[in-house]
Amino acid sequence: MSRARVPLWALCVLRVALATVYFQEEFLDGERWRNRWVQSINDSQFGHFRLSSGKFYGHKEKDKGLQTTQNGRFYAISASFKPFSNKGKTLIIQYTVKHEQKMDCGGGYIKVFPADVDQKNLNGKSPYYIMFGPDICGFDIKKVHVILHFKNQYHSNKKLIRCKVDSFTHLYSLILRPDLTYEVKIDGQAIESGSIEYDWHLTSLKKMEKSSAEPKDWDQAKDDKAQDWEKHFLDASASKPSDWNSELDGDWQASMLQKPLYQNGLKPEGIDKDVWLHQKLKNTNYLTEYDLSEFENIGAIGLELWQVRSGTIFDNFLITDDEKYAENFARATWGETKGPEREMDAIQAKEEMKKAREEDEEELMVRKFNGHENHFSRFHRRDEL
Repeated sequence: MSRARVPLWALCVLRVALATVYFQEEFLDGERWRNRWVQSINDSQFGHFRLSSGKFYGHKEKDKGLQTTQNGRFYAISASFKPFSNKGKTLIIQYTVKHEQKMDCGGGYIKVFPADVDQKNLNGKSPYYIMFGPDICGFDIKKVHVILHFKNQYHSNKKLIRCKVDSFTHLYSLILRPDLTYEVKIDGQAIESGSIEYDWHLTSLKKMEKSSAEPKDWDQAKDDKAQDWEKHFLDASASKPSDWNSELDGDWQASMLQKPLYQNGLKPEGIDKDVWLHQKLKNTNYLTEYDLSEFENIGAIGLELWQVRSGTIFDNFLITDDEKYAENFARATWGETKGPEREMDAIQAKEEMKKAREEDEEELMVRKFNGHENHFSRFHRRDEL
């Protein structure tokens, strides 16, 4: 009996149905974006945004995004959405950024905020969960920021992640997974990945937390001898042999048995309640689970940055829990327009070169004409003399 084939479109619909899209913005409805995005009024000198596809683009409408418009300004704008927690889920943050002005010094990053952020007073001191994206200034700073909030502090990725520095639109994606791995992509290609625990210098915080959670009367020497406590337990049913001589044989200790697998504090049948389960059960804070990339109240995304020269365009914002959906969204947006954008830029460059060449030739002709005219005038003056 042959198996029925599932059409591709059905698989795509299923993928969309499985994905949770927390926020998605493409600016396809003209000026209605102003109803969704809140311009901060914290400082009257904050720069303003406009909707623009720039001087060159792949598609005039699809490539429209928020563009900075004033030089030497701070910018602060944000959009809210239904609050959510990414606990136990993958979190993908993705957007496109285009430094059309060929950025010399300024930010192109985004920030993800808790739901209670004061959008009308958004500023550099507003607390955020995640800061992600390119930052360029001079020859030294050309990096991708990945900053996470943890234990009331901001922690940067210790690896140097290079950003794109040209004037084309680029796709930036950050993936945080519940297994504490992460991935940074530019234009769909992974450029950095690893462990959140180790790449953010968070191991020292874990050691501090572990140390502070240990009771003062806990003997570290005994703890060192019991490194396998998670896998074994003492045989509570065993008793000291009758011929055991403590003076000659030392202190008697029951043998260690393999610990059956169980979770969430539930014991399997047959294990006595007095079985030794180490100090963990005496102190619930000891070796607690660290939520290094979990945020309980995500509710806003925004741009809070400084630019010396304006002109950057931000577009195709996405926050989801599905990596495949993010890839499909990227292909349908940036993937469709990246090629035509470069083609338009190349055509404009040729036209500019042609125009410059024609202007040079025209200027040369004028100079030659003026030279002949001066020579003719001198000749006639000598003849008159």
